Amino acid sequence: MINAAELSDILSGRVGSITITPTGERRIDDPPPGAILPGSFNPLHAGHLGMQRAVVIMTGKPVHFELTVRNADKGELALEEIERRVAQFQHRHHVILAAAPLFVQKAQLYPGRAFVLGYDTALRLVTPRYYGDEAAMFAAFAELAAAKCRFFVAGRRIDGHFYTLADLKLPAGYEQLFIPIPVELFRRDISSTELRAQRERERG
Repeated sequence: MINAAELSDILSGRVGSITITPTGERRIDDPPPGAILPGSFNPLHAGHLGMQRAVVIMTGKPVHFELTVRNADKGELALEEIERRVAQFQHRHHVILAAAPLFVQKAQLYPGRAFVLGYDTALRLVTPRYYGDEAAMFAAFAELAAAKCRFFVAGRRIDGHFYTLADLKLPAGYEQLFIPIPVELFRRDISSTELRAQRERERG
């Protein structure tokens, strides 16, 4: 899996990313080519896999998962928790470990890449208050555009309504960075929160 020294290297910034291949091989600062689907994967579920599959169909290129070990809101994951989440990908998919919770940080690690997002994540990405103010948001998007990054956005059901990229107010001048994932390629009304609640009910 991953050891304490490797995690320390990521969290300290000595290493930008560690890729773990399906067979367990490590690659330091060498993410595989293709788009990146970041998340916490608690758990990895059919919605993540469906978004991955849809973008593979759209682009003809691979999509790899990135487990963010430092969350902007929730702090750092413990080593044993990272190992538990990484185990979900074993023998199935590449998983990239990185401590870059913000997309401007991800753009520095993966220039020229496309990122695969759900509507809820895209909403935060285009909301000025998450940056402090609108000027800071536009500065971030200038960096994202300079890094030649793009965003594939999947729709999501929230409070009984299905929202898509068309429902977002995108930053003026940066609309071309966003690409909708067609509903006919992907729609899965599922969330990690709901799955965790279901798992707790089953345990109880």
